[in-house]
Amino acid sequence: MFHQTIVIGYVGNDPELRYTASGVPVANFSVATHERWKSQDGQPQERTTWFRVAAWNKLAENCSQYLRKGREVLVIGRVSAHAYIAADNSPKATIEVTATTVRFLGAGGNGKAEPGPFAEEAEEEEPTF
Repeated sequence: MFHQTIVIGYVGNDPELRYTASGVPVANFSVATHERWKSQDGQPQERTTWFRVAAWNKLAENCSQYLRKGREVLVIGRVSAHAYIAADNSPKATIEVTATTVRFLGAGGNGKAEPGPFAEEAEEEEPTF
């Protein structure tokens, strides 16, 4: 079986690049999506959904170099959900996408268009350990 998720939104924090014990690069960042609609009584409504994203190998390095907070991004990958209990004992969940493709959209987080050599599309195969 196979599933794929597409997320288009805005980067919520600068990617954090780190390396596994075996030297494999991984970048973690968040992406916010916004949904807007009007309720039955005509009142505007809005919902923001946050996705945690993990990019591996060369894709991780490209994301770390070119993505910044506020930049619009398209992420394609496999999604997983994780439930946990928060400090206040309330149940919570987080959605994580393991990115296979990241496309840098719009302007960079500084408001300037930053095409860069990987701004069109960067793709990565399965993470290797």
